Amino acid sequence: MSLPSSPDFAGIHTRALAELSDAKNAPAMQAWRTRYLGRQGETQKLLDGLKSLPPAERPAAGKAANDLRKALEEAWEKQAAGGGSEAGAGASGVDVTLPGRPTPSGAQHVVTQTLDRITDIFHRLGFALADGPEIETEHHNFDALNTQPDHPARDEADTFYLNLPPGPHGRWLLRTQTSPVQIRVLEKRKPPIKIIAPGRCYRRDEVDATHGIFFHQVEGLCVGEGIGLPHLKGVLEFFFRELLGEGTKVRLRPHYFPFTEPSFEVDCSIPGKTFRGKEWLEIAGCGLVHPKVLRGVGVDPEKFTGYAFGLGVERIAMVRHGIPDLRLLYENDVRFLKQFAAHGAV
Repeated sequence: MSLPSSPDFAGIHTRALAELSDAKNAPAMQAWRTRYLGRQGETQKLLDGLKSLPPAERPAAGKAANDLRKALEEAWEKQAAGGGSEAGAGASGVDVTLPGRPTPSGAQHVVTQTLDRITDIFHRLGFALADGPEIETEHHNFDALNTQPDHPARDEADTFYLNLPPGPHGRWLLRTQTSPVQIRVLEKRKPPIKIIAPGRCYRRDEVDATHGIFFHQVEGLCVGEGIGLPHLKGVLEFFFRELLGEGTKVRLRPHYFPFTEPSFEVDCSIPGKTFRGKEWLEIAGCGLVHPKVLRGVGVDPEKFTGYAFGLGVERIAMVRHGIPDLRLLYENDVRFLKQFAAHGAV
């Protein structure tokens, strides 16, 4: 590139090229670039000095300064590209000959792994996924599920109510279960229905080894003609054997839930495992959908029947992996969590 014969531009050009040819390593290359092409470099000083020239001389001088900068940039890039590994390091700030820094592989959280496993088994049984809001109404969370106003779960000591004006369906709250998803599905669709509703729930529990203020739950619902207890027990037996291992035994123990009638606690016995010295572990709740619940969403309980069940994901994760304390799942201690990396997708 031809440059004006002015001593200022030609002299800087000649001197810069000579110094560039002597720059044999990355530090020297970087120092040269800073001196001539940096924000306070020689070419920038020439550009800044244009304002002191007479107006008639500024166009030619400005073009000459820009041409000089371009010429020096081209010279530097040429030497950086062909000057070996050290020059290449100066060009990019990275020495490409050094060994790479390994990036640790991530893995799914153990709760996510467990939830995915649960979902996969129910998918094979023909259950579809359903979802709903975590901020719920009193109607969907309690009233539509036949939970009476004096039920302990509705007390402010047990449920997170929000400081918002009540809506047409009552006060707002953080859902205490994923059962409201069942109500929302039944309001929009007519039987037959076969869904699971996984999601996060919130309760005002004291935090300890088995309780927290939030947890993950999977609720299931099946409504159709002729659905009864044999269908429910068959599904639960298949599910828990797939989840906890062949040989797992399942029993239904009578209990009370306001939204099912009859209602049962689900206990499991896992070969080779005991729980505080006991063979059986309570692991879920279930029952046949209460006729009042069906009637409340416009479903005729004389024609349609169904079953529902609910289980906690964290508890199952603890059982599957022998985790003694719920709090370990959410303390974000990588030393603990990486033990389960081999079980999930990396």
